[in-house]
Amino acid sequence: MVKRRKKNISKKCTSKGFTGNQANARKINASTEYNTCTERLSPFGGLLALIKFLDLFDFYEIFNYTYKAPKREPKLGHYFMVVGILMLLFIGFNRIWHFVYVRLDAMLCGFFRVDRLPVSSTFWRYVDSMGINQGQSLLKIMSVLRERVWKQLHLSYGRIKVDIDTTVETLYGDQQGGRKGHNTKNRGKKGYRPVLCFIEQTREYLIGKLRKGETISGKETAEFIAQIRDHLPGCVQEVLLRADGEFLSWESIASAMNAGFQFIIANKGCNPPFVRGDWYRPYKRKDIEFNSCIYQPTGWQAPCRFVVMRIPKEIETTGQPIQRMIFEEDRYTYRIFCTNLSGPAHNVVEQYDKRADVENLVGEAKREGLGAIPSAKFKNNYAFFQLVMLAYNIWRYMKLLAAVSESNDHNDTARVKDLAANTIRIARLKLLFIAAKVVKDQNRDKVKYSIHDARTPILIKFMQFLDAARSKPKEWVKSNGWHQNFAMAH
Repeated sequence: MVKRRKKNISKKCTSKGFTGNQANARKINASTEYNTCTERLSPFGGLLALIKFLDLFDFYEIFNYTYKAPKREPKLGHYFMVVGILMLLFIGFNRIWHFVYVRLDAMLCGFFRVDRLPVSSTFWRYVDSMGINQGQSLLKIMSVLRERVWKQLHLSYGRIKVDIDTTVETLYGDQQGGRKGHNTKNRGKKGYRPVLCFIEQTREYLIGKLRKGETISGKETAEFIAQIRDHLPGCVQEVLLRADGEFLSWESIASAMNAGFQFIIANKGCNPPFVRGDWYRPYKRKDIEFNSCIYQPTGWQAPCRFVVMRIPKEIETTGQPIQRMIFEEDRYTYRIFCTNLSGPAHNVVEQYDKRADVENLVGEAKREGLGAIPSAKFKNNYAFFQLVMLAYNIWRYMKLLAAVSESNDHNDTARVKDLAANTIRIARLKLLFIAAKVVKDQNRDKVKYSIHDARTPILIKFMQFLDAARSKPKEWVKSNGWHQNFAMAH
């Protein structure tokens, strides 16, 4: 039986974007008139979200409590000088003289409460006054900020994975500390060899330092590993340390054991004896085999566990006579690791292979400004290194906050899922490079964004999330939850 209905019950199509004040089509050609206006414009509208971020976590309080100021006393104060350089790096400029491009920016001038920023040489003179002490205090600032962000986001990692790696910064001048060492892309050139440490769960920078361009020693790696515990949030109880063969020495192994860390370090120079009958294949369809043994290398004070993975070498069959391999070792490629983890060898190797992502993090940090060497003095470059990594971490925290705001918002017009997943360069395009107009309305300064920009709803919703968090009691002030290692008196 067919039923006839008089009413049309089909749903109407509704737009998910802005519906009001639709713009008419414009006609722009070579004869179009042009002129200037008196309103203050800014291409970095997302800086308002950064300003709200600094206020949310009381960055001014952290700075005054932790920062060890140099002797030079700038007119704007130490806080505004450091935050000014951080904002320059946050925007994407990694040279001090790039201040000439943002000196009249409306957002920056409004934050500093001046009609124009100081000349670039003012910031350069401040960088020239910074040294090792300022670099160490910036590491402490990052530790306090990390703990507050984790508290705010309700992150409570009891066990984290920490990846250590070194990189090369090529020098093209006569900078202090430059050495000719391992530099595959620019052989024979001098460079620095900084060491960096990242947390896998949040992909943030933990600690690191700028070094001379020479191979890191066992004593230096031991001192570096011993400092990791001093910068961890209070919720962290267990740490899995992963590093390449450059960090394998008895000094680094002993330091990791004394700190209570689990570790997997690639082998370099040790030749542990593996029992021939203990090789096994966990994957039936693969020819990869695993083994493990307890071995004490020469000069070590205690034996350690070594695990190995061997892969058959591919033999080309071109019809030509092939020389037979005399030794069994010639038929395989070996990957050997030193560890204190228990369990099957293939599980240990699988956990180490996840460390490969640290190369992407180091590359991203270099693109954010680690490759910029501002001075010929090593102490200045040491402090600037930590400034770059602080700006890098702030971007990481902004992306984490964006992910939380997306999970709490069910409005399809303001999804920021891509912002949390993409790299910093893509996030900068989506969250920072948004045109804004600074106007005065009812004797108050206001920031207005274009209603026709598809990124505006994302930014508006994100700033509303930050405002809501600013209006509530701070999570790190509450006494509940895990103990804070860097709590400050209020």
